[in-house]
Amino acid sequence: MGYTPNLKAKYNDEIVPALKEKFSYTSVMQVPKLTKIVLSQGVGKATTDKKLVENAVNEMTMITGQKAFATNSKKDVSNFKLRKGMPVGAKVTLRSDRMYEFLERFLRVALPRTRDFRGINNKLDGRGNYNVGIKEQIMFPEIDIDKIPNITGMDITFVTTAKTDEEGFELLKNFGFPFKK
Repeated sequence: MGYTPNLKAKYNDEIVPALKEKFSYTSVMQVPKLTKIVLSQGVGKATTDKKLVENAVNEMTMITGQKAFATNSKKDVSNFKLRKGMPVGAKVTLRSDRMYEFLERFLRVALPRTRDFRGINNKLDGRGNYNVGIKEQIMFPEIDIDKIPNITGMDITFVTTAKTDEEGFELLKNFGFPFKK
């Protein structure tokens, strides 16, 4: 039988029938699904301190449970003292079971720990995908606030197969995203 994450089981048992009925899909394959979650973090001061990129990679690896990698600049920018190929951030892409496990921790543990949390913005990108910016990585329980050198933010992108924003919004709402009213 094997292990199935809670949100994956919820998607198959509850969300698929609900979306199929609401949008009157003729096949289960037409129902939108979450394909991947991408976490990315730009480290602006990485041009002067190379250790900051290593810290970002280590923190993202702790948060996601999957090895993150350093991203490099694509071109020279003299105003920022940036050369092509210099490490400037960290990134990790989650799929399958790890994606559902991260999503559950993000929705049920990390978001409620945010200071003055009143919900997240309900604006999608026009193709059914959703982006959210996090101001502090300490909202994740895996990060020990005493052991990090500085507080940084990150961007999280939820990529779906939805064709419209309305379909993507319904999918994410059924997963339990706490959208503002």
